[in-house]
Amino acid sequence: MIPPLLAAAADPVGSGIFLGWAPITISIGNFIVIVAMVVLFVAALFVPFLHDRDE
Repeated sequence: MIPPLLAAAADPVGSGIFLGWAPITISIGNFIVIVAMVVLFVAALFVPFLHDRDE
């Protein structure tokens, strides 16, 4: 039998919600983090760098 404290540490939030597409399975939380990182990366490519106005 698993002690209650160990069981709570192994599954603190519950089972969660997962997205499945062919061989890929990912949790909603991880998917949101990945999408945010991609959006920030693409924004960094297109947003001009700050520079001096004297140039």
